[in-house]
Amino acid sequence: MGVAARKIGERVAKTKVKWGVLGAASIAVRKVIPGMQQSEYCDVAAIASRDLVKARAAAATLKIGKSYGSYEELLGDPGIEAIYNPLPNHLHVPWSIKAMEAGKHVLCEKPIALNATEARTLVPVRDRAGVKIGEAFMVKTHPQWLRTKDLIRDGRIGELRAIVGMFSYFNRDAKNVRNKPEWGGGGLLDIGCYPITMSRFMYGAEPLRVSGVLERDPEFGTDRLDSAILDFSGGQAVFTCSTQMVPYQRMQFLGTAGRIEIEIPFNAPPNKATRIFVDDGSDVGIKVETILACDQYTIQGDVFSRAILEDREVPVPLEDAIANMAVIDAIFRAAESGKWEKPAS
Repeated sequence: MGVAARKIGERVAKTKVKWGVLGAASIAVRKVIPGMQQSEYCDVAAIASRDLVKARAAAATLKIGKSYGSYEELLGDPGIEAIYNPLPNHLHVPWSIKAMEAGKHVLCEKPIALNATEARTLVPVRDRAGVKIGEAFMVKTHPQWLRTKDLIRDGRIGELRAIVGMFSYFNRDAKNVRNKPEWGGGGLLDIGCYPITMSRFMYGAEPLRVSGVLERDPEFGTDRLDSAILDFSGGQAVFTCSTQMVPYQRMQFLGTAGRIEIEIPFNAPPNKATRIFVDDGSDVGIKVETILACDQYTIQGDVFSRAILEDREVPVPLEDAIANMAVIDAIFRAAESGKWEKPAS
């Protein structure tokens, strides 16, 4: 590479993408924005709310330069290049479409849509606008998951044959968006999507069929307890998720010669190291691998921003998000039919 080319590359590497945030959702102000503000390639330049007072308060607290009293104003800002969309689930698709039509790249919170059919409506808009859109599964860029993927790929546990997952918390607040079915509330869309996407990630394939059962809250109507089996050509994945059980999370990967366990798979703390337990079936016992403390929202923001700057694929592209929604849809169908269901291709 010549000197001129190196200098151009250095300039690009130092460029930050100017981000705008739609709404002042809890996950945005508590986790995602602070994480992105620590990144090398993100400049969170603006935040919008339907309540200007709320937008200004969030901007002041987080030291964001611009605040808007409507989402439309933010999308009309020519200085904003990318949008982070943490709105309630039922607003993910309509506002992601509006953002793309305004020429903005979009990082949309999971689940990207309420179902796969709705998610597919994003494809022609993305292609027509020529922008990037991805789903905000921050776990897919966390070093503990990348290390686990490497260990499995390298045969540390033999052939991966089974994945076992658990993710739960307790929330019966009637005003919380997670307990409003018309807004896309419920356990499967909120947290069941994590073991689904990471099982697909680890197998590197789509499940051939799925089975599922669920229990609905008699007052809210949302699914509060879900269990599912994903049947892959190379093995199986099973998980349970709940919005009304003791807070807990764990993922295990069992192979023909060993086992790996991720201690805090989904809500990895930004200020504490995380641990992977590796049992390779030998007499040595379980080996603990420590992953240094890192903020997965910082990493997610950096990787997505670099994809924009360098015109690369985003970490969780739209096609992957649609495939994940298809599995969720199939689990809902299986819970109703009592039969194995095949995710729509």
